[in-house]
Amino acid sequence: MNVVYKEYQQLNLSLIGEEILNKWQEENTFEKSITLKNESPSFVFYEGPPSANGLPGIHHVISRTLKDLVCRYKTMQGFQVKRKGGWDTHGLPVELGVEKELGITKEDIGTGKKDKNGNEVTIEYYNQKCREAVMRYKDKWDDITHKMGYWVDLKNPYITFENNYIETLWWCLSELYKKGYLYESVSIQPYSPAAGTGLSSHELNQPGTYKDVKDTSVVAMFKAVENSKSQFLFDAANNNEVFFMAWTTTPWTLPSNLGLTVGSNIDYVLVKTFNPYTHLPINVVLAKALIYKYFKADGENGDFDNYNAETKIIPWKILVEFKGKQIEECRYEQLLPFEANTPDRAGGDPFRVLLGDFVTTEDGTGIVHTAPAFGADDFKIGEKYGIGRLIMVDKEGKFVKGVGEFSGRYVKNYKDDPNYIDVNVDISVKLKKENRAFKVEKYEHNYPHCWRTDKPIIYYPLDAWFIKTTAVKDRMIELNKTIN
Repeated sequence: MNVVYKEYQQLNLSLIGEEILNKWQEENTFEKSITLKNESPSFVFYEGPPSANGLPGIHHVISRTLKDLVCRYKTMQGFQVKRKGGWDTHGLPVELGVEKELGITKEDIGTGKKDKNGNEVTIEYYNQKCREAVMRYKDKWDDITHKMGYWVDLKNPYITFENNYIETLWWCLSELYKKGYLYESVSIQPYSPAAGTGLSSHELNQPGTYKDVKDTSVVAMFKAVENSKSQFLFDAANNNEVFFMAWTTTPWTLPSNLGLTVGSNIDYVLVKTFNPYTHLPINVVLAKALIYKYFKADGENGDFDNYNAETKIIPWKILVEFKGKQIEECRYEQLLPFEANTPDRAGGDPFRVLLGDFVTTEDGTGIVHTAPAFGADDFKIGEKYGIGRLIMVDKEGKFVKGVGEFSGRYVKNYKDDPNYIDVNVDISVKLKKENRAFKVEKYEHNYPHCWRTDKPIIYYPLDAWFIKTTAVKDRMIELNKTIN
């Protein structure tokens, strides 16, 4: 059979593309690639759905080209490839965009308040506006899908706000619940007080979310309690006060402190010296490898008798050396006691020295201030030792009532208040005055920010539901091996 090909005098890719698209459309090429293979084995494809509340970009063209390549390849291999399109219609960005357009906040919804257009912001009205916004650019998406030659079923897409989709998810959760795989617990998650939402690891790693910031850091001094575990420390200190030194770049977490974590095999020392702020004689515990971060070599075994506030080099002396495991279960006094953080409210047995494998001697003091409410490692070690949990900061990012002079104050400047006074500075000043701070300084480090609000995040305990995948791990692996 003689085949006649059209001759092109010059290369016009746009024209060629348009002709091919028209030919596919006239001959229903995409549809036939499916219907002609009704007897063939199926290759299942559901598009990871884009959200039509924003315009498509070149990165969408690239990712969809890769998807299309796989589907065309599987079709050429003899599979029937039904390509179901979809629309992601859930998410905080949609809500925040609508609230900005209407001039409202979430607190206004269902309260009888009106938006800037004079419409009462009922729940139904708000939902409808979100549904309109989330599909606002669907025509633009359909157009670029067609122009780039991406074969996908747009006539019967799955849409995540439709009840048939939502109820499918509820059915899945119901089945998991019936099988005993669904349970509620607490998860320490990155949380944005400014946006009022938790963040996924993907969101936390968006470009530009980590910024170099200068925060007030403090080396706090936790006063040891004399007991059988700590007796050797007090003996070495001639029964004078003994303090455990712990460093933190988040002084606002100190009212929630419930433990101090050390490394089992790390070498620690008890050092006799003076507090550089109060000039009182003290005995402090820290990692041996970090001594020279806080004490000058010229001060070792210096003149203790003639020390005064004017002395430039503070004298110090090692009294005893020991491993971290030797001070496990030593107890100490609460650093910042207030009405709201009494030990009984912690729900455990707090203010103990714990052992943790995450402790290092790369920075700090080798002793980690442990607040189970505000750190993943802290939470795990807190659960292991049963020290409880204290949440002294609310979801708006400010101290709860009953935290003394810090009550109601934001831990970061979340409201862009030009008169904001850093509460971390005030906490550090309080500790200095009370002989509970050994060193306070600005510390520059890389800190994560919310990609929506550009405000710092905090790690916060959020109630969450979990699926007990470990219960069926072996069966899942077994089944995965049967899937091509």
